[in-house]
Amino acid sequence: MYDLQGFLDEKYKLYNSNWFIDSDPVSIPHLFTKKEDIEIAGFLAATIAWGNRKSILNNANKLMQLMDNVPHHFVLNATAKDLKPFSTFVHRTFNGVDCVYFLKAIKEIYTEHGGMENAFLAGVKKDDTDVGNAIAHFRELFFLGTHPERSRKHVSNPLGGSSAKRLCMYLRWMVRKDEFGVDFGIWQKISPAILSCPLDVHSGTVARKLGLLQRTQNDWRAVTELTTNLKQFDPADPVKYDFALFGLGVFEKF
Repeated sequence: MYDLQGFLDEKYKLYNSNWFIDSDPVSIPHLFTKKEDIEIAGFLAATIAWGNRKSILNNANKLMQLMDNVPHHFVLNATAKDLKPFSTFVHRTFNGVDCVYFLKAIKEIYTEHGGMENAFLAGVKKDDTDVGNAIAHFRELFFLGTHPERSRKHVSNPLGGSSAKRLCMYLRWMVRKDEFGVDFGIWQKISPAILSCPLDVHSGTVARKLGLLQRTQNDWRAVTELTTNLKQFDPADPVKYDFALFGLGVFEKF
């Protein structure tokens, strides 16, 4: 009899390793040790984490350099002059207008809402089994101020049906903690048990081939279905299998 859990566990251990970090957007927050620097670097890296991986890493590193490699200090103290170089930043459809607003909004998250962790945590309801409400609440806070309408598309809304892949990935980075050291586990107020598995073309294709996902669209309903099935193998830490699905899709062309 085929042991799907054993197969996934094997691949999880293979890809949840230090060698994985360098080629992945998670390498950007790994440049830092201060909690707030990790949070901000991770959020910005996750925001632009689509498309060519080399381009993602180059542009995320460019953002860190523009912030003098002290992201928390920078966002709290940046003047209009300091923000001007960001106005020409471009990564695919994320442009300078979006970038400048994001930096201002991140500042507000820290000065008005207790930081990134609390901004997500405030949306978690007692009986939540996923992070949909947490992400939706964060998004609401993020766009409280006057903002460019175009920038809203860069913070996904699971309650509107989006798979919110990049934010699910970001939450995995911040919340999960194990002995392998890829994910940071610096947010201890949110349980790994309610994390939702990041879902994109690669992981979705693999999940369907393995019988973990029947829904054909990569939307929030699919995220819920996939994560629910992964909870059969590890209800306390279901999204650890993101490493397996992603690795099989990207590195093994499964």
